[in-house]
Amino acid sequence: MARKAEPARTAAKRPGRAAAARAARARRGQRNAAEEAPYHHGALRDALLQAAERVLERDGLAGLTLRAVAREAGVSHAAPTHHFRDLSGLVSELAAIGFRQFNAAMAAAGAPDAPHPARGMARAKAYVAYAQAHPGMYGLMFRTERLDYSRPSLDEAAEAAFAGLASAVAASRHEQIEQEHLTLEQAAAIARAWSLVHGFTMLMLDGRLKDILHRLPTGTEVGTLLDAMLKIAMPSPSAS
Repeated sequence: MARKAEPARTAAKRPGRAAAARAARARRGQRNAAEEAPYHHGALRDALLQAAERVLERDGLAGLTLRAVAREAGVSHAAPTHHFRDLSGLVSELAAIGFRQFNAAMAAAGAPDAPHPARGMARAKAYVAYAQAHPGMYGLMFRTERLDYSRPSLDEAAEAAFAGLASAVAASRHEQIEQEHLTLEQAAAIARAWSLVHGFTMLMLDGRLKDILHRLPTGTEVGTLLDAMLKIAMPSPSAS
């Protein structure tokens, strides 16, 4: 009789284990929902990108992971995957934001009615200033191997940045530039302008300008060095 009763006891335990498992899953679901409750669906995506930017600037690209972003935003670990699929998707959307911020800074630089050399210097200073204020974001924007340019948001933002550069070079040359069909001279002028400011910026971010500044009079800052370099590289207003 005792042996016949054992299956009944075992059968009675199974529903209990199943119920416990269901309860555990429900608790996890409630916990995840509670973590994401402060955000509307669209707001959560924006919050994740804001969190990603904070992680990037604080911990660098090496510290930018989906889990780190979820922790920073205070949501479940699955949330970034749901919105961006993978880390490449996240960093690509983040880089698109960086390019848009960068483009806005370039567009706001210099008075529209100022002579070209003055506008050119203002844009160059705004370029460097953006990198100084957002070194992590600036570095990410040029890490092509980590970015997915098939994403429309990134492709459009990066193209807008190139268009701004090409437009500035066109103004300096007093000509129209068709971005999709450059002459060799136009391409060289664009590459020269970009190389000048991007090279200076990377040397600054990498701390490689410290040796030069150390050899200058005490108190000379990066901005002073940038001004002097731009004056050498750009024509004077009287020559324009």
